[in-house]
Amino acid sequence: MLISALAATLALPAFAAETYTLLPSHTYPSFETDHWGGMSVWRGKFTKSSGTVVLDRQAKTGTLEVTVETASVDVGHTAMNGVLKSARILDTEKYPTAVYRGSSMRFDGERPVEVIGELTLNGVTKPLNLQIETFKCMESKLYKREVCGVNAFANFNRADYGITVNLDLGFKPEIKLAIQAEGLIKVD
Repeated sequence: MLISALAATLALPAFAAETYTLLPSHTYPSFETDHWGGMSVWRGKFTKSSGTVVLDRQAKTGTLEVTVETASVDVGHTAMNGVLKSARILDTEKYPTAVYRGSSMRFDGERPVEVIGELTLNGVTKPLNLQIETFKCMESKLYKREVCGVNAFANFNRADYGITVNLDLGFKPEIKLAIQAEGLIKVD
């Protein structure tokens, strides 16, 4: 009987959580923000980020941690980049990083569709869930191992993080966050 139980256990497929390292060259948290109360929309991205995803597709769960270097903000306008880095907005000297920590994921069938987590920005931590629009994994011919990619989105109110500059002038506080990321599976 012991041998039968052992044989049955060994015959079961072993499923475990897999860890992926986000590729900095393929991961760009980006954003949209209002300029002058609807006059235009400014778009920018952070060019330096790092992170880790732990994904257990069998158990349908996972975690995520992404760290963004706030001084890497780029809206394509040198003077405006300086304003964004200043103490008036991101205060990059005092807060050199922003961190997103996803504590769990919600799945629809085989695919993750939401990350439940929190964003720490300007020293303030608030709940923020990411909606996953697309998710795909495949064997990378370049890296010779699995890589997964995602497009995720969220909206938040910048005033919740203490960023209130120009709200009194009619600027809208909503920020649209988009994260395009690719992660490479870690190998032992």
